[in-house]
Amino acid sequence: MRRKATALFGALCLITLAACGSDDDTTTEEAIEETEAAPAEETTSEAVSLAGICPDTVTFQTDWNPESEHGFLYNLVGEGYEVDASGLRVTGALVSKGQDTGVKVQVRAGGPAVGFSSPTSLMYQDPEIFLGFVSTDSAVQDSGEFPTMTVVAPFNINPQIIMWDPATYPDVNSIADLKATGAKVRYFGGAAYMEYFTANGILDAKQVDGNYDGTPANFVADGGEAAQQGFATSEPYYYENVLTDWAKPVSYQTVHDAGWTAYAQSLGGLPATIEANRDCLTLLVPMIQQSQVDYVTDPSRANALILDLVSQYNNGWLYDAGQAAAAVELGLANNLIANSPDGTLGSFDLDRVEEFIAIAVPTYEKIGAKMKEGITAADIVTNEFIDPTIALP
Repeated sequence: MRRKATALFGALCLITLAACGSDDDTTTEEAIEETEAAPAEETTSEAVSLAGICPDTVTFQTDWNPESEHGFLYNLVGEGYEVDASGLRVTGALVSKGQDTGVKVQVRAGGPAVGFSSPTSLMYQDPEIFLGFVSTDSAVQDSGEFPTMTVVAPFNINPQIIMWDPATYPDVNSIADLKATGAKVRYFGGAAYMEYFTANGILDAKQVDGNYDGTPANFVADGGEAAQQGFATSEPYYYENVLTDWAKPVSYQTVHDAGWTAYAQSLGGLPATIEANRDCLTLLVPMIQQSQVDYVTDPSRANALILDLVSQYNNGWLYDAGQAAAAVELGLANNLIANSPDGTLGSFDLDRVEEFIAIAVPTYEKIGAKMKEGITAADIVTNEFIDPTIALP
């Protein structure tokens, strides 16, 4: 069972080498029959060419194994893609609304696939990575030594949650309510949101346990006596419908609603990369915005690719069609995938980012992070390349 750490790797991650193999064991996509039944994408407008403007291969680094939370990237991969199963990456024509843009796109798996190195650390190690997943909190934490600039936010709300058993804790309606129960709260050690929760009295430092191992075993074994971290797009469905040892609902609250309002699943790059590729990003970022809109409208083709990659990578990551479909449904139902306050899909609410920085900086100071002095929203995010006309209906 996947458990994505919001834990921030910071400078430590920058010395961790990626676990991806560099072999060229590339195989042609073998599951095309799975996608042939999917509805053809509309091609009613003239294709926008990225050739000669963007890199010949636009490479994206994700933070986990293939999953629906990354569907907006896999939706950019055209048919006839090639899979490097040893390198855990897929390469194909970069398509927008079904049309070839004249360059290739490569999507690389992250998390356990790369020894848990952060996308930021990988971008600093490998100049071939054009954009990677950068959360607002990691951008703040790393701003002093390893700055990034984030250019689009396909998720408006961070899917990270704390979850609990409603039968064990019927009076708990929020993360803060767990404090009075004294329940243990398991999480990936190093997660900055937990530092924030304990420093501000939302949870008691004595009740939090940073030894979460990413599996459901302990939650099941103690019968729901402890709470644990998860993803709103994953655990609620998985625990009730897939995990037979549990097979009942869980309750949860996002860390966003509890006060840690960082953006997650956003795409950013090194400042020098952004500066040198403004013309490319002016065309590419709207394609990413549109890809998220198209993906959640009809995820069938991209989900077929995701499931094919899970099968071909064969690295222990278990993911099925039910989980893939549920992630999209839960993302929309929880307003995690939603338009920004300005009505645009993918833009940053700069006031929200400024407010987050105000609560994040004191939190990071306590753990010795080296941040840019006087950091502001303009140092870590930009709406420069956003097309304000693209939105969810």
